[in-house]
Amino acid sequence: MSLAGYFSAQEWAALSGGLRLKDIEERDPLRSLMARDLLQEAVCEQLLDALGPVIGSPTRAITASLLGKRLSFLATGACLYAMSVYDKGLLLSLDNTVIEFGHDDGLWTSSLPLAHSLPSTYGPGGREAWREGLVQALFAGLLKPLWQTFNRVTGVSRRILWENSAVRVYSLYEKRMAKIDEPSVRERYEADFTWLLTEAEPALFGLDYNPLSHFRRPPTLVDEGQRSIRFRRTCCFYYLATEPVEYCSTCPLLRPGKKCR
Repeated sequence: MSLAGYFSAQEWAALSGGLRLKDIEERDPLRSLMARDLLQEAVCEQLLDALGPVIGSPTRAITASLLGKRLSFLATGACLYAMSVYDKGLLLSLDNTVIEFGHDDGLWTSSLPLAHSLPSTYGPGGREAWREGLVQALFAGLLKPLWQTFNRVTGVSRRILWENSAVRVYSLYEKRMAKIDEPSVRERYEADFTWLLTEAEPALFGLDYNPLSHFRRPPTLVDEGQRSIRFRRTCCFYYLATEPVEYCSTCPLLRPGKKCR
């Protein structure tokens, strides 16, 4: 059975549409590699050097940051949306996850191909342990080794890479999931988001702190109090890969009176 066969047509449309999940057979053969292969420093260097000119990045470190943002969107989006909205578990790992790096006409076109594996389930009273397992596989098992490799190869700060992941999670729960009106689903995803921010143990991320909690800066009022923005703590360097210069809406360089750290 294909990966799509484990979801309803409506569920798969959401996961494969905006969240870009797909079966491994549909991977971009010329612009993809298995996640574990990217842990090889020579492979990582080769990919970053080839990708830099494509996305307009002047250095390996900036390329690593921007690729990390894209990978964070793809991995956290599919996994956590399936978990919190559909109550179905996508267990991502270095050995079943494909890293695509397609970028065309100034935009990322990459998806998240996964090898076939039965979505994990849970029995009565087992959801908390099931949720911990999914989150640990996603963050400690998949993303942490990738960010460690990016850091070793390019020197890019691991704080930047982890905040790249954190802001994707915030957006997923606060914007994409907020469009769902079904009360039972809303109750579940709000509970999951609260748990991720306040209760998830650092070990689930492979760290000595919870990055989703750590990078959660309070909102700042802007435009004479008409709007509030939750500015990042670190800068992802997107502005250094754009011409003319563009900034992310939450860039710390735009925070009144503050500088990027």
